[in-house]
Amino acid sequence: MAAPGLSPARALRARVRALFAEAFSTGESDLTHAPIDRAVLVLAIPMVLEMAMESVFAITDMFFVATLGAAAVAAVGLTEAVMMLVYAVAVGLGMGVTALVARRVGEGHDEAAGRVAGQALWLGLVTAAVVAVAGIGYGEAILRLMGADAAIIDVGAGYTRVLLGGAASVVYIFLLNAAFRGAGQPAVAMRALALANGINIVLDPCLIFGLGPLPELGVTGAATATTIGRSVAVVYLLARLWRGAPHLRVRLRHVALAPAVMLALVRVSLGGIAQFLVATASWVFLMRLVATFGGAAIAGYTIAIRIMDVTILPAWGLSNAAATLVGQNLGARAVARAEEAVAVVMRYTVGFMLLVAVVFLLGAEILVGAFTSEASVAGYATACLRLVALGYGFLAAGLVLTQAFNGAGDTWTPTAINLACFWALQLPLAWWLSTPLGHGPGGVFVAVTVAEAAVALLAWYVYRRGRWRRVTI
Repeated sequence: MAAPGLSPARALRARVRALFAEAFSTGESDLTHAPIDRAVLVLAIPMVLEMAMESVFAITDMFFVATLGAAAVAAVGLTEAVMMLVYAVAVGLGMGVTALVARRVGEGHDEAAGRVAGQALWLGLVTAAVVAVAGIGYGEAILRLMGADAAIIDVGAGYTRVLLGGAASVVYIFLLNAAFRGAGQPAVAMRALALANGINIVLDPCLIFGLGPLPELGVTGAATATTIGRSVAVVYLLARLWRGAPHLRVRLRHVALAPAVMLALVRVSLGGIAQFLVATASWVFLMRLVATFGGAAIAGYTIAIRIMDVTILPAWGLSNAAATLVGQNLGARAVARAEEAVAVVMRYTVGFMLLVAVVFLLGAEILVGAFTSEASVAGYATACLRLVALGYGFLAAGLVLTQAFNGAGDTWTPTAINLACFWALQLPLAWWLSTPLGHGPGGVFVAVTVAEAAVALLAWYVYRRGRWRRVTI
């Protein structure tokens, strides 16, 4: 019904404006009692934008780096394959943070939520230090291990060293954003990514091409710009955490080592880390397999992955709403409401990804053409987009169900699913189709689609059994 004195169209616009205002607000909100559709959208809107902006990092870098040639693009792709392992650890730790913060907030224990965030800072420090030492000391060796030839190593070693050496910016931005999402404050995370992206977009061309007084660093400039942008965002998040947001504030007492809290965080996070290490190790193997078919295949696959990131990361943002709502509602002992949240998020995410699949199937050449004019590279990228798009509905369902398990603190179930579908199915299938059967990179792309369908079907079976409802953390 329209508000008094307003036409239906104006009333709808007013409701939409109010919804976006609430979604972008960092004020108090009770997600355990708000109407479920509204709670999902209030969380999902900034989460989708946050993840979309995360993908802008990759797209911005690729847009400028692509002008430097196939070797530079391949160097970025191979380094990103390794960085996926870093993301796996950071995201896995973030899962533990989100699950515990959300559960404590749902229980009404904001002090305990702050302590979880404080302990996460220590885990981030140790993780970042290990990655930085490896990246700075062994940048060239890492590229060589990934199958890079001399030309790629010569162009990309600096990029690898800078990106891995600045791992603290990656790890902390994932951990801190996870804490704010668990507290029902995704707008804070969104603002941090907007700040990081703004800096990256400005610095990328300046440092790659040496505009103005800045040095011309080539592909290394892309890594430098990204690291600077993320580092500034981390400073913003730390300041916001200290100043405090509804349900989440960290003081020095929260940073003091608390063994019981640390143990709980590590226990939940280990499942998340294992879950993403399984998935990303599979992705690294696929990249290594594609590398056996030459630099054009690597470059094409890398461009396709960048384009897919633009859609997968927003879908991941949507599914993150399921994690927060499941965690908070289980904390408030509202199991039926948690299930309703999963159903609503599933509907939105699957619908979005099916629309994207249509775009990829019909317009793959146009999308790829924005990044390369090399026919061989474009051919691989186009084939990848179209074949993977066939499984996008399954991919969406798998994302939501996985995040529902993670939000409940059941991070080991998705790990087992990933082991079965990625290592036991995807990897052997990718090798068999691409090499013995002679389908080349196309066989790898088909294996990706088959594996995503398997993840969705297996996750749905386990979800319906309902053990996630009884997890205690």
